[in-house]
Amino acid sequence: MPESLTLAPTENPRVFVAPDGRRISPPEGWACLPPGDAGLTRRVKAAGPSWVVIEKRGRKAFSRGLWAPREHIEAARAAIEAERSTEAYAKRREADVARRERGHAAYAVEFEQEVLAFLRFAPRWSELARTLAKRVAKHATPVGSGTVARTQRIPIEERARAAVIAWMRHQTTGYDDMRIERVRGRRREVRRELAEVSSAVIEVHRANAPHAPQACTLCSAVTSVDDDFLDGVEL
Repeated sequence: MPESLTLAPTENPRVFVAPDGRRISPPEGWACLPPGDAGLTRRVKAAGPSWVVIEKRGRKAFSRGLWAPREHIEAARAAIEAERSTEAYAKRREADVARRERGHAAYAVEFEQEVLAFLRFAPRWSELARTLAKRVAKHATPVGSGTVARTQRIPIEERARAAVIAWMRHQTTGYDDMRIERVRGRRREVRRELAEVSSAVIEVHRANAPHAPQACTLCSAVTSVDDDFLDGVEL
């Protein structure tokens, strides 16, 4: 197997920290392949020794490129560009895109239905539920959005609940304008508190009792995006 090291970056773009704490620089003749082309990166890794540079910020990790012999990068790039210029590749690529789009469209519909099932609004607020489900699904399901709706680590029912709570946190509370102390765990605590508030608002709409939409944070948030949703609401 080709040797591959995972390193951490430093302020010097040509100096990295190895797993054992040593500071090392790439050998003569090596170059950096920027992130973004997974196919090309895989080929360069398979061609010989390489260094993967990963920057960690909290629980998130970001690729800062792949270092490898320049000739390996150039040879892999030439080979993959030749393959991608063929008609067969273009057709395969078009078919892949179409398949992914169909899959995304189907998932968006499924997710919207899961959101509706989670909301369980009373008949009086059914139009609000449908509008809210569309808004949440539209925001949460796009590929690459990084939202909880795209994860496969939790059941879709939990994804639907988390997506609704996240949407409400940004649309029905003052979270985005809050000045939260930079204390470990404080932001998580604030989110938990706001989630309880949002859950209480949801419960209000599960009861078939009237209330003034103008005085409701959820009704106001939805109408600010779609003024027509009240057309089907019995006040």
